[in-house]
Amino acid sequence: MTINFEALVSEVNADVVRWRRHIHANPELSFQEAKTADYIAEQLSAIPGLTLTRLTPNSVIAELTGDRSGPIYALRADIDALPIQEESDEPFRSTNPGVMHACGHDAHAAMLLGAAKVLAQCKSSLKGRVRFIFQHAEEAPPGGAQELVKLGVLDGVSMIFGLHVLPNFATGKVILKEGVFSGSSDNFDIILKGRGGHGSMPHMCIDPVTVGAEVVTAMQQIVARKLNPQHAPVLTVAVFQAGEVYNVIPDTARLAGTLRTHNAEVRERVPQLVEQTVMGIAQAHGAQAEVKWTRGYAIGNNHADACAIARRVVARERGAEELIELSEPIYGSEDFSSYQEKIPGCFLFIGSGNESIGATHGVHHPRFKLDEDALAIGVQLHVGFIRDLLIAE
Repeated sequence: MTINFEALVSEVNADVVRWRRHIHANPELSFQEAKTADYIAEQLSAIPGLTLTRLTPNSVIAELTGDRSGPIYALRADIDALPIQEESDEPFRSTNPGVMHACGHDAHAAMLLGAAKVLAQCKSSLKGRVRFIFQHAEEAPPGGAQELVKLGVLDGVSMIFGLHVLPNFATGKVILKEGVFSGSSDNFDIILKGRGGHGSMPHMCIDPVTVGAEVVTAMQQIVARKLNPQHAPVLTVAVFQAGEVYNVIPDTARLAGTLRTHNAEVRERVPQLVEQTVMGIAQAHGAQAEVKWTRGYAIGNNHADACAIARRVVARERGAEELIELSEPIYGSEDFSSYQEKIPGCFLFIGSGNESIGATHGVHHPRFKLDEDALAIGVQLHVGFIRDLLIAE
């Protein structure tokens, strides 16, 4: 039987837009997505042939079993929002103050819903199973992917694919980076304990502010002088908190920030160097220090076999000229890496930028918006992966 995939994708487009707008207007933060998950489950329940599982209250797993036996492949979308006050002019903008889908996860969920609806209509031609993963908490380490993996979401799965909208590229473009495509993300907190006192008598104090200033400068020397420059990470101090009064030297100061790297050895080495640096400077000034690291997401790694499938699908569905292959990975992190630590997988970006409608702001911006024409492309690619792997034509 010949399946008209183009027609099936076109038929679900209105639903996909409607689903995306509902989720966008009702955003929920990481680990709090129960209503979003309930809404997704409700839409999936209306699609014949799907079996639903709720491994957590704020995620949904749907499975489609073909009429013929075969392997299991997974498609994943994240569903959480960010703690950002929306400033866009969309008529369906967030109704939840201080919370916004500023990273396109509403689009990701809607695209995967659309793919589930299309593929369910191809059940009789399916040689295996498709697992649709609507994952919570991509934005908050340790991340929802890690939790779902521990609960068995990848049991029996041969390969996984994920998509992410990106307004940095024009709608229609598909972006791929084989091998390492994203950085790991680990966060640090440093507490410096001195001895406070009057600002006019610094000699009677141990000033944690000046100690902290020296720490900030010295930490940049770790990157510049203690690591191979070919493997240089990003080490950012993003928080410096100390004192509240003009003429009072505080007792403590807090520094916090993030480490991003594409190299596993550097990821292990830098925390050791940071601790040595902080403790040495604190001791030299008679202060005390505590350093705490919070492990975040692993390095994202697109497997060669999965990338080969992705290239083939993009060429067939969009045209080879629409594929952009990056030469360098990004330093942003993605908890899709938790799946790729277990099984082969490929994570692609879909251009969603369109200057004519104001879709020019990057992800995590309060005026982020996307070109909804990108939604059909996402459905098309999700369906295309499964068409390539499980449907004989």
